Amino acid sequence: MPATSPAHPRRRRRTNRLLVTAAGVLTVGALAAAALPGSASAGEQGGKGHGHGHQHGRYQDVQLLSFNDLHGNLEPPTGSSGRVTELRPDGTTKTIDAGGAEYLATHLRQARKGNAYSITAAGGDMVGASPLISGLFHDEPTIEALNKLDLDVTSVGNHEFDEGAKELARLQNGGCHPTDGCYTDKTFQGADFPYLSANVLNEKTEKPLLKPYWVWKKKDVKVGFIGVTLEGTPNIVSAEGVKGLVFKDEVETINKYAKELRRKGVKSIVALIHEGGFPASPNYNYDCDAPGAGDGISGPIADIAKNVSPEVDALVTGHTHNAYVCTIPDPAGNPRMVTSAASFGRLYTDTTLTYDRRTGDIARTAVKSANHVVSRDVPKAPDMTRLIDKWNTLAAPIGNRAIGHISGDIVKDGTESPLGDLIADAQLAYARTLDPETDLALMNPGGVRASLTYAASGAEGDGVVTFAEAFTVQPFANTVNLQTFTGEQLIQALKEQVSGSNEAAPKILQVSDGLTYTLDLTKSGADRVVTDSIRLNGAAIDPSASYRVATNSFLAGGGDGFTTLGQGADDLVGDDDLKALEQYLTANSSAGSPLAPPAADRITIVR
Repeated sequence: MPATSPAHPRRRRRTNRLLVTAAGVLTVGALAAAALPGSASAGEQGGKGHGHGHQHGRYQDVQLLSFNDLHGNLEPPTGSSGRVTELRPDGTTKTIDAGGAEYLATHLRQARKGNAYSITAAGGDMVGASPLISGLFHDEPTIEALNKLDLDVTSVGNHEFDEGAKELARLQNGGCHPTDGCYTDKTFQGADFPYLSANVLNEKTEKPLLKPYWVWKKKDVKVGFIGVTLEGTPNIVSAEGVKGLVFKDEVETINKYAKELRRKGVKSIVALIHEGGFPASPNYNYDCDAPGAGDGISGPIADIAKNVSPEVDALVTGHTHNAYVCTIPDPAGNPRMVTSAASFGRLYTDTTLTYDRRTGDIARTAVKSANHVVSRDVPKAPDMTRLIDKWNTLAAPIGNRAIGHISGDIVKDGTESPLGDLIADAQLAYARTLDPETDLALMNPGGVRASLTYAASGAEGDGVVTFAEAFTVQPFANTVNLQTFTGEQLIQALKEQVSGSNEAAPKILQVSDGLTYTLDLTKSGADRVVTDSIRLNGAAIDPSASYRVATNSFLAGGGDGFTTLGQGADDLVGDDDLKALEQYLTANSSAGSPLAPPAADRITIVR
């Protein structure tokens, strides 16, 4: 049965803050003829102030706070995942430690002060690929945290489908996990906010899996939200997680519901889109509109923004984990704000939408927006600290267990990464316990979520790898699968890294020890994999021979565009991939003989 959003009878909201209408969403579209008095230009990047100035008469400033891709990071993320880079006025850059739900709560609550009309929205991937404190409990802790953050609405990201549509429905509606049951003496209540996914349809009924839109209303001010999920979700999640679902085009879906909302009298619309872009600068506060509107961003969201109906006034985006605040002209040539707040709760975006009571629309010439750092120099929110402590107490006996030792950082970065090689080696070793004839293992780079750091994250000591740290690296609960391929199929699979759906943005598989080849990036398409260079233990791949290959279940289902990897024979399904990593670390390292980072020299790269 398709999941549906509840009517939210238990919404714990700030007093007199909002009213929910069951049907409509506001369309934001009409452009004011001239800038309002005292208003900032679209795309303003200025300072720390939030500046919501129009509060009376015809115009009413509505504060839109937004963030995306939290991925269950309740505790401050570590390493590069917990930092942002700021561009200073003198042209130098500064690195700032950022993120953590205790700090995010404080920043959002401070930002709301003085803003009677304030909405908080998110762009998807609130859960999934989460650290142990949340992932171990099927992300119930994150939903509880988002309730405390007073999140009003979010789109559904691809990671919300990691455990399938039924589990997404449980996160929305509540109830104990069907397998693991209840984790405390209280039944999980579910989300106080609606998940929106207008473009995900039940294959049989052709109706949306969740509510397509939602309307925020306070007094005479209405703002509507349409939520869409990444159209390519079936290519990047387990096939089982999206079974029976159809993912429609984002632009067509948004435009469809924008028309429906306008027919219902909703004229101010925000689209929550779990798709993103690639900024020209890594600095969170760079000028995305220099030299011209939207010139500082490329990728899918740029095309989407140029084609979404002018009836939509702002786009909150995500997925690419990047930071940007851009104005990209809509199809009518009018400026429209497009934002993303990086990931892991390191930033939030504060956008001012000036609502015109006379037209019921947003005066877009008055729209301004800026990203703000969730710095850790503010007091921690006590309620969030209590929540984290509660779940850490439950997770500690499992998470603090030492499973291995390393002599230095084993990072996930690079075309071929040391950690990717380590995981491939671990899966090969595990696969050989199931079938000694296993030849090699392949690992998808997107499945490696964090680096293993030498410095202790807690009281375990430097160089000690805990189960919690390994869980953060591989949180998907994929299984290790064995399949038999011909040499021709193996070569084709390697070429799919840089061709077909992966041609524009290659996905380079991490390979186990013994498999070597040359990747020539001066060439194009499939030719970038030099066929004659592919060797297994020094011998050329024989196109007509059979090879036993280990992958995770995601790749074995043809994920990430590797259709050939979904066509193997003699399938054998093993245990989960995290157990394979744990067994490898335990067997191959000790305090006296820690594991050194792999050299990452199996793929020769020509640039």
